[in-house]
Amino acid sequence: MNREYQIYRNIAYYLRLQYPKVLYHFDPTGLNLSKTQSGQLKAIQGGKGYPDLFIIERSKDGKYNGLFLEIKAEGTRLLDKTRSNYANDHLTDQAMFLYELSKRGFKAEFGVGFDECMKVIDNYLRNSS
Repeated sequence: MNREYQIYRNIAYYLRLQYPKVLYHFDPTGLNLSKTQSGQLKAIQGGKGYPDLFIIERSKDGKYNGLFLEIKAEGTRLLDKTRSNYANDHLTDQAMFLYELSKRGFKAEFGVGFDECMKVIDNYLRNSS
């Protein structure tokens, strides 16, 4: 089973239990899709790097319009060995998309592993920091 998908499932379960009224949507691009499904999704996407999860809820402090989270499996290294660049072009594309979203009033960041993703979500929905 896809490691990121397992995190998606755990996050969805957590959101349903802890925040039952919060609307959210997972982007299916990161799942193991058939070639046909993958091609169809690619044809209608608005660019490279769209995040895995969108929580459709204004932050409690009113600072953000919603939360976008790019989910990575536990142990994923985001930066290269110099820690000055992203580890690969795919991560760079994702970081640029997150940056563009943040310029538009959304909280947008990476979450590596289930525990880190939960911290990001809890901070956003409870503390809005």
